[in-house]
Amino acid sequence: MHSLSNLSVWDDLPAEMKYTVVEHLDGSDIPQFSKLNREAYSLSIPSLYRVVNLRGSKALRSFLDLVPGAHCRHVRTLSVDLSMDSLYSPLRATTALSDLLSRCTRLEELSLSIPGSLKPSIIPCFPRLRALRKLCISNCGRDENAPLSERLVVSIAASTPHLSQLILDRVCRSALHAPELVGAYPFVPVLTGDDDIPPHPLLGDALCLPSLLRLPTLRELRIRDTHLGDTRWGSTPVACALDVLELGSCCYESPEFNRACADRIVAAAGHAVRELHLGAPLACDHRLAHLRALHLSPLLPVEHLVETLAVLARSPIDTLSLACHEDDLAEEYVALDEFLGLCAAHAEDDDFFSHLETLALRTVSDLYEATPPASPRFQCQVRGVAAADVVKSMQERLQEHPDAGIQEDICSSDACAFAALPVSDSIRLDELIAEEEMQWCTMVRFTV
Repeated sequence: MHSLSNLSVWDDLPAEMKYTVVEHLDGSDIPQFSKLNREAYSLSIPSLYRVVNLRGSKALRSFLDLVPGAHCRHVRTLSVDLSMDSLYSPLRATTALSDLLSRCTRLEELSLSIPGSLKPSIIPCFPRLRALRKLCISNCGRDENAPLSERLVVSIAASTPHLSQLILDRVCRSALHAPELVGAYPFVPVLTGDDDIPPHPLLGDALCLPSLLRLPTLRELRIRDTHLGDTRWGSTPVACALDVLELGSCCYESPEFNRACADRIVAAAGHAVRELHLGAPLACDHRLAHLRALHLSPLLPVEHLVETLAVLARSPIDTLSLACHEDDLAEEYVALDEFLGLCAAHAEDDDFFSHLETLALRTVSDLYEATPPASPRFQCQVRGVAAADVVKSMQERLQEHPDAGIQEDICSSDACAFAALPVSDSIRLDELIAEEEMQWCTMVRFTV
């Protein structure tokens, strides 16, 4: 490879154009390019530090000690994972993170995986992060031993001026906001001693999870593996228009309790939602005027799948995505059978799933694996085949590749793709369709 110093054309380019060229290099090529000479390294600095991933407190400490502070202004995406720290200290972690965030002033995305909570002194760092749009805070510790305070995460979110995406995993309820849970069955872990978190200028001392709905800039809210039983979800004034809403479930509570919580939140915050992810069932009728995509996680009990779909049937859903555990696949087929029968029973109802175009089904080996593969390893397209053959292929493919996903794009000219299907009498889905020998104009993609 020729040195850049020998390339007169390159030497004659203005610095702005050189930066632009480097920005368009493939990420894997930038480290090699940066080693050509001193100028190449200087040009590569913004790209080298745009995305920073730090795993463990040792990596965090080394970054602070060895990387010049001037380089940190180029960091746009930062991920800090302290989950493997056996001697995690909230005080040391807070001190190190405060130092790091004070340097990364142009941060746009931040992900924190911590085994527990942080000290309240971390909160003043966030008002200065005016470019921060996406924030993910995950507790990777045990709720019983290392809880993550709801008061802390709500205060952090409210202190971020332009936050639009918030993802929370395993947040613990505070005894200040959930005194009824302390010492009561089913013994949900509750955090005490977080009264040292100061009142927020906007929210005051109401630093409970429902107060997140008062953040006007918020457009995406995802809460997983968290107790959502606060009744204030139904009474808190909603100042945000959420495009994406994801609700998980609490493993300590029953499906009926989680269903009541999900119903309450969807009723309060679902007026503008376009994409809904559910790990808990629904029971109340919800007509969400803007809902286009519905995703049901493997945490949603299979026995509640049909009723959840039924209460959302009059929303303009065009994409339905289902995920289930490998062991639940047979039950998932039964639920799909019942769902198709329900669609057939409402064949003359123009509002019942009348916009549905895509149905996706995939299995997961891990209950917490909710994201489909980024790209398929193989594709198979079938058009104009018998529906029974489609289902048979689907079943065979899932048997061959238990972690595979299947997506069916239903290219039907009818308003409802399932309008002509007969009502099921609890027979297998493939047998139901085979009896009618119907034809779908269907394209099937298999993805791993």
